[in-house]
Amino acid sequence: MQRLVLPSNRDWHRWADEGVYPLDVIDPIKAQARAAGLWNLFLPALRDDEPGTRLTNLDYAPLAEIMGRIPWASEVFNCSAPDTGNMELLHLFATPEQSARWLRPLLEGEIRSCFAMSEPDVASSDATNLQTRIVRDGADYVVNGRKWFITGAAHPRCELAIVMGISEAGDGAQRDAAPEADTHHRHSMLLVPMDTPGLEIVRNIPIVQHRAVEGHCEIVLRNVRVPAANLLGSEGEGFAMAQARLGPGRVHHCMRSIGQCELALELLCDRALERKAFGQALSGFANLREWIAHSRIEIDQARLLVLRAAWLMDRDGNAAARTEVSAIKIVAAQLQTRVLDRAMQVFGAMGLSSDTPLAYLWTWGRAMRLLDGPDEVHLGVVARHELARARGRRGVTADYLVPPPKR
Repeated sequence: MQRLVLPSNRDWHRWADEGVYPLDVIDPIKAQARAAGLWNLFLPALRDDEPGTRLTNLDYAPLAEIMGRIPWASEVFNCSAPDTGNMELLHLFATPEQSARWLRPLLEGEIRSCFAMSEPDVASSDATNLQTRIVRDGADYVVNGRKWFITGAAHPRCELAIVMGISEAGDGAQRDAAPEADTHHRHSMLLVPMDTPGLEIVRNIPIVQHRAVEGHCEIVLRNVRVPAANLLGSEGEGFAMAQARLGPGRVHHCMRSIGQCELALELLCDRALERKAFGQALSGFANLREWIAHSRIEIDQARLLVLRAAWLMDRDGNAAARTEVSAIKIVAAQLQTRVLDRAMQVFGAMGLSSDTPLAYLWTWGRAMRLLDGPDEVHLGVVARHELARARGRRGVTADYLVPPPKR
């Protein structure tokens, strides 16, 4: 990171500002990272014949924090979202033929991918609302729907979309009636090549007016036809598969966020020491010192909580750490907007510009409060867990109550 990535950051931004994805900047560093064994570090399930370094979630977490300081750095190590989650899905559910066609090129860093779930016309935090239809028609599936905020779809090497939608049994044209399966067994996932006729990238959507060159895209699928062999896993299991994908990815996001908060605090402190107002350095003002102290404490608290979640996932499995993963998702996203806001305030107007990374990192922190599930959903998960524990111990707290004295 210090020797190769950081010195290339200016060149990366120079090309990105012109709307060109800087492959010429990334590819040479990427080759050196792979040669150094710093490759596919995120995937504990790597097999001996697959390229990369098998690390636990706990081992990988601090590396994700270091990569997070420069948002494009993860691609250098083939550890970029959404590829990381997609590779995990393919590891778990792909057939040998699907693995050869898609997983192997992703592991080699030859292609990129996207995950198409969110939709503009429904609350996608409740995936049972999805409207995209996946219909069996003879030897094929036909897909119709609209997806948006699909990260990575505009990357020049994005060749695969994993599309999640509602599947219907039987051949023939789409039906207006919903499938008769229960709400959590209606979803399926299809592997859809990005060049399939009928798949159109409508636009790259700016996030709080920042436009990522790799894209957060709106996609339309009009009678998109793929072979039935492109079904990932089984029909009706898409919802459960999506849940399996999210746990490790949220740990990665959270640790990258903590790295960005660390960078923001470093920039804040440097600015506070060098900038003067009203006859003294900004670092001399009591309120600014409190911002620094609160930021230091909150970052360290968040890091420990994320590492604990990673440790639980390694020890007990992803499902067992579901509540802890929801907790870190809330903490990291809110932490990032809070720390970045303080740093931007210390930089003044400069903090709003592209002269520093602060405005972009604040934007990403704000997006984190929605992507992979909004705060409210994760707060609900944590609250339900606590209430379930309380129901299991009903009456235990009675001894802590002090009754009034008898008269």
